[in-house]
Amino acid sequence: MQITPDNIIFYQYQFVVINATLVYTWLTMALLVIGAAWVTKKLVVRPKLPPWQNFLEIVVDGIYQHIAEVTQQEPEPYLAFVGTLFLFILTANLLTVVPGYQAPTGSLSTTIALAIAVFIAVPIYGIRQRGILGYLKSYLQPTPIMLPFQIIGEFSRTLALAVRLFGNIMSGNLLAAILLALVPLFVPVAMNLLGLVFGVIQAYVFAILALVYIASAATVQEKKQSISMEENS
Repeated sequence: MQITPDNIIFYQYQFVVINATLVYTWLTMALLVIGAAWVTKKLVVRPKLPPWQNFLEIVVDGIYQHIAEVTQQEPEPYLAFVGTLFLFILTANLLTVVPGYQAPTGSLSTTIALAIAVFIAVPIYGIRQRGILGYLKSYLQPTPIMLPFQIIGEFSRTLALAVRLFGNIMSGNLLAAILLALVPLFVPVAMNLLGLVFGVIQAYVFAILALVYIASAATVQEKKQSISMEENS
């Protein structure tokens, strides 16, 4: 068993390298896109919904409600981005039950790409909600001395997101490889079940952390305004 899909090379010519990380990342995205297109091709509003449409609505509604509970805000602005992150990581992790498949989340390049997406999304959501001046002012609060620490914090939490997901998936693969080598006849089924649970947890943790970072960037100003209104009253 390979610990990271980066080590599985399908094609290489000079500086062009196509490894398992790239192939399985695109495969996962293709499955999500094709699956969503197929399920939503013939949507109905009758009381009796097709099974796949019913399942999709349950998933989307579950994500929607969870975003509302975590942020205490209207979930609609966050649903597409956070939901996509969660579904991609979840699907990539669950597909490990397919023989030969290697989760792209076990590659540091994939987790860094996901973390960079969150890093870019934070100021976009913050500026859209509070304006560019309002968002930039948050880096100077409560005092301008905090500016370098705020900037360091932005980069450090991005790195933490990437390393946390990569480390957890890689360590799970390493543990499975060790146990399969020691007890090859009894461990596979148990490890597959444990891997599925572990994959769901990691997808949930990554999506929740991304949601918290984005929502906090968009709501700091609102909280401060409410506090100042209470003080004035």
